[in-house]
Amino acid sequence: MTKYQVVGIGNAVVDVITHADDQFLGNMGIEKGIMQLVERERAETLYGAMDERQQSAGGSVANTVAGVGSLGLPTAFIGRVCDDALGAFYEKAMVDSGTDFVNAPIAGGDLPTSRSMIFVSPDGERSMNTYLGTSTDLGPSEVPEAVASSTNIMFLEGYLFDKDAGKEAFLQASRLTRAAGGKAGIAISDPFCVDRHRADFLRMIGDELDFVMGNEAEVKSLFETDDFEAALAKTAALCPLVVCTRGGDGVTIIRGDERVDVPVSKVVPVDATGAGDQFAAGFIYGMATERDLETCGRMGNICAAEVISHVGPRPEQDIMALFKAEGLVD
Repeated sequence: MTKYQVVGIGNAVVDVITHADDQFLGNMGIEKGIMQLVERERAETLYGAMDERQQSAGGSVANTVAGVGSLGLPTAFIGRVCDDALGAFYEKAMVDSGTDFVNAPIAGGDLPTSRSMIFVSPDGERSMNTYLGTSTDLGPSEVPEAVASSTNIMFLEGYLFDKDAGKEAFLQASRLTRAAGGKAGIAISDPFCVDRHRADFLRMIGDELDFVMGNEAEVKSLFETDDFEAALAKTAALCPLVVCTRGGDGVTIIRGDERVDVPVSKVVPVDATGAGDQFAAGFIYGMATERDLETCGRMGNICAAEVISHVGPRPEQDIMALFKAEGLVD
């Protein structure tokens, strides 16, 4: 019997968000608009420099799963935190948001819970400084068979490809879900992550997955080309369903011979944090409730537009009400 509609597996990261202008970023040596990995000491320095911090349970796929859960579907998240203050916060925050957190915090671990210090500029750009901590050590032993075998959709986070144990965890999760009749897919996550693990990404997308999601840069990086249409065609030849977000140019979806291009209404972001994560939440909600591809894309766009209208990576408005206003649900 299926217990969950969607289960995600990825980095369990506490997002710590504040506003900062370009001068502050320059003074602190923060490169604007990108995600940088930092060591523990640097993480503590940046955390101490943050004013009016807003803290939330994050991580790309965790945000997606929480977004799906907020729409009323049963969800769970597979992730790794330490038995420390941030780990306890993370576990409680996921459960309070309606998503089962299936892995107990690790007692006596060598590494603390992962955290990302996010500085939001007046133009809405996010500059992320992430200390990975314990989350990237997740391995196959932390993928419960009872969870992976009882979900309709398993969603994987590409960032975890940086360690062999993460790749093994993904294989176990996708195979258990698919063997039980569900579907498995991945968020490509980052073009630099693809550069480090291109062969493994392509092998998994081609052999182990039912859908793949990424932005234009990520899809092009799979095949080391600047030709978007060529990269899209090659990805579609590998995987049954390809979903590519293109910023202000909308989203392109390909399933077999079917192609759908869904436009977006351009808005000036307050905070771009979580745009891709919540797009995925809307799209996956559409998949889970068996909507057509255009509706799935429109649902994703609505979720993305909502989350960039405020600070933080998770929705604040009633997304279902927004769907109803657009005629996407009854």
